[in-house]
Amino acid sequence: MANAKKKDIEEIRKENAEATVSSAEKFYNENKKLIWGVVCAVIVIGLGILGYQKFIYQPKCAEAMQQCYPAEINFQKGEYELALNGDGNTLGFAQIISDYGTKAGKAVYLYAGVCELQLGNYESALGYLKKYNGKDSIMKARAIGCQGDAYVGLEDYNQGIACFEKAAAAADNVFAATYLFKAGQVYEKIGDNDSALRCYREIKDRYPQSLENYNIDSYIARIEAL
Repeated sequence: MANAKKKDIEEIRKENAEATVSSAEKFYNENKKLIWGVVCAVIVIGLGILGYQKFIYQPKCAEAMQQCYPAEINFQKGEYELALNGDGNTLGFAQIISDYGTKAGKAVYLYAGVCELQLGNYESALGYLKKYNGKDSIMKARAIGCQGDAYVGLEDYNQGIACFEKAAAAADNVFAATYLFKAGQVYEKIGDNDSALRCYREIKDRYPQSLENYNIDSYIARIEAL
């Protein structure tokens, strides 16, 4: 009895399997043009992406980085106008961004933003700096800190302070002391001495190896004496 029942179950399974295969074959026969069309489309798209990467995108990246080199040299020399706008023979960061976007690397936006900041063009500086989205914590903190400098240049002190404190949190190392000190200076400028004192004490407590800590006691003492 048990063997007969087992045999019935096996036959049912076999019939179900055959029905499934039959359904699959029927579906394929009815839709084989569509199926092969989709397969061919996927292959063509894949080859297209590989071809674009190898023959267009990668060469453009190499070209962009080569164009960027003179601008970086001018930047390092403090020639911010040349670094930003070029000299007619070599491109500056502004034209590199226009022509290549981030193909020369995400740092081009930071470079261009710092150039505009140094030239006193604060709105333009913010436009570039806000587009920088690199993941390196030090560079990210610098971009945010430079936004703070731009806001202070525009006399938007609250936004400037917010950027400096955000930059300090992003850096979380001795470089954070620089941004905390800037925040403290702006707090003093707007008359918020308690917040300025908080920034200076944080420098003293958390970043004793920083340059800003060298003379921070005098800033703390001056505010405490008020």
